[in-house]
Amino acid sequence: MWKWFFVVFLGFMMMGCGTTKKLTSQHKIDSLITTIWEQNHFIGFLVVDPVTKDTLYSLNAEKYFTPASTAKIFTLYTALQHLPDRIPTLKYIRRNDTLYFEGTGDPTLLHPYFKDSTAIDFLKQNKHLVWHSDNYEGNLLGPGWAVEDYQYYFQVERGALPLYGNVVTVYQADSLQVVPTFFKDKVVLLNYPLNREETSNTFYYDASRGDTVAIPYRTDSVLTLKLLENVLRKKIGRTTKLPDGEKSILYGGNTDSVYKRMMHESDNFLADQLLILSSSTLSNTLDGNKAREFILENQLSDIQQPPRWVDGSGLSRYNLFTPESMVLVLGKLYTEIPKNRLFHLFPAIEDSDNPEGEALSPSKPFVYAKSGSVGNNYSLNGYVVTKSGRTLIFSFMNNHFTKPASEIRAEVMQVLKRIRDRY
Repeated sequence: MWKWFFVVFLGFMMMGCGTTKKLTSQHKIDSLITTIWEQNHFIGFLVVDPVTKDTLYSLNAEKYFTPASTAKIFTLYTALQHLPDRIPTLKYIRRNDTLYFEGTGDPTLLHPYFKDSTAIDFLKQNKHLVWHSDNYEGNLLGPGWAVEDYQYYFQVERGALPLYGNVVTVYQADSLQVVPTFFKDKVVLLNYPLNREETSNTFYYDASRGDTVAIPYRTDSVLTLKLLENVLRKKIGRTTKLPDGEKSILYGGNTDSVYKRMMHESDNFLADQLLILSSSTLSNTLDGNKAREFILENQLSDIQQPPRWVDGSGLSRYNLFTPESMVLVLGKLYTEIPKNRLFHLFPAIEDSDNPEGEALSPSKPFVYAKSGSVGNNYSLNGYVVTKSGRTLIFSFMNNHFTKPASEIRAEVMQVLKRIRDRY
């Protein structure tokens, strides 16, 4: 393995010494990857200088890969293009003493982390409320999501008016704590292999475990109405159509706080809701597909290999992206967003072998990148800051390997360190 790295890094060092040397270096790296890595799995690797537009290295950059959570880079770009600095949390129309309102897909309302109550406080101020409950056209789960994962936090149902992050949060303090309390009678204290029944909101929690568990609940409009009435302590009407007229918009929390948590925690729920939220700026009905289609047809119409992009989170294995398209979007972000803000949104990786950003050494970060992992696939896409002060954009995608993912992550980091040191 180290023999391979020596030759790979030697190849990188030869770049910049003339066109012939660059081509020779590329050939040497290609031949070694072919003999050592491709016998086990498939690699795509692209490194570009966004200032000079030079391609420093390219391997299978135009080929499609399963991106896993690095698809959130496209979601981030879409949200930044469509959403203002504050989250549009509700749309509404007043008629006499009645407020008609609808959700926008805002994921932060009473969320266990954000705990945003902007919409709740606003609704409490109105005597009569009527909720438009039929403005979401998408599905609760994304295409290609595993049915058996319904009980885990990484696969939460989507919708127009999510409350509490669409999860039940359970933990043991002096007594059993359940948020929202609406579900307290639905929690069974039992050491059981399931967190929740598949077809009902019956939850299981082992009180001896001592940690906090977030369990997705099954959503529907009747339940959402009950949860709203419970927190507002008043009856709410329902309608299938808002009155005619221009809708007003209520704005909530800061969007960057949502982007950062999506990227740093790789939060699938936030990612998919951000696409739904983005669609609220495009039409009167909500559907993440509309946001994806719009951005690909407009701001990203110059992508040479259009992605197969089916969800905002990257949870689906149906997603297919190329390193070249990843670098293109990363380049647009680098050009359009101030560097300090951009690097704040991306996870920072320091001089450590851990590309997940954990247990970092006190040294200065040199990689700002989003990772993505799903069985037998690992990708890391973002920016590497070199010792000379250059910022380079890279996409490193690995599919279909059988060895431990930790080994792949370590190999990726070794290559990025050499790029940092050489350039």
